[in-house]
Amino acid sequence: MLEPFAIGALALDAALGWPALLYRRVGHPVGAFARIIAACETRWNRQDYTTLRRRLAGVAAMLVLILASGGTAFAVEWSIRALAGAWAWLPLAFAAWPALAQRSLYDHYRPVAKALSKHDLIAARTAVGRIVGRDTGALDNAGVSRAAIESLAESFCDGVIAPLFWLCVLGLPGVWVYKAINTADSLIGHPEEPLRNYGWAGARIDDLANAIPARLSAILICLAGIKGAGNGWRVMWRDHGRHASPNAGWPESAMAGFLNVRLAGPVRYDGIVSAKPWIGDGDEANAETVRRAGGIYIRACVLAWFAVGAATWLV
Repeated sequence: MLEPFAIGALALDAALGWPALLYRRVGHPVGAFARIIAACETRWNRQDYTTLRRRLAGVAAMLVLILASGGTAFAVEWSIRALAGAWAWLPLAFAAWPALAQRSLYDHYRPVAKALSKHDLIAARTAVGRIVGRDTGALDNAGVSRAAIESLAESFCDGVIAPLFWLCVLGLPGVWVYKAINTADSLIGHPEEPLRNYGWAGARIDDLANAIPARLSAILICLAGIKGAGNGWRVMWRDHGRHASPNAGWPESAMAGFLNVRLAGPVRYDGIVSAKPWIGDGDEANAETVRRAGGIYIRACVLAWFAVGAATWLV
């Protein structure tokens, strides 16, 4: 399934992101997934159901979502290939483009780095609050820096490498099924009630879908430079299991080791402190490490381009 349209989709995303004008006019394809997820939850996540029945309802909802997203993407790819022939790679690249988020992730990360470089903590808190779920109103400089770096590392997997991996493996159906699964995990894959049992299937399927991409993301981060790479490998192997997620700990620990900083640690959600363990054993994160993390991210994305390009050429 390795074809030029994966590189084309990467190029479109890097050049354009998902333009604000386009978002205002037509939204984003994941919005359709969100509507399916919401409709299923309203209908099937009933409080009078037993634990088992709610879990089965969550499984059914995921089947509906996967069939809808995969079936639609399969029909689109089949139609494009039938109609466009040898030029199918170009419209397929456009069809895959919205599933990637290289540019938008960096565009959301950059205001945090810019505010920290100007020592504007209030602006930095506001900017980082747009990309993380934790309470940001009382974060100090190190707290804002950690939040931004953690988000960038984890999103490198969710927003770039995982969709790219499934695009290369299963084509258009693969990338859009992944985006549907990842959207479901974001919306219903929570350990708290009333979603604990209903969202169980969504969370577990997302864990499975990210298993290989998370490790690839960590490897790319470690390869994204020479200085600090050895510490990146060391901390990645030692600390990846300290994260609550079986996957997010891989790129986050690689980034922590590469930058020689501590990430994670106690954080506050909705006024309640969550005593997360530390990842990494280095210095406190600051504006300089936030800047360096952005450079690592860009180099890791470039490495992903080369990897896909080389694999496409070889195949």
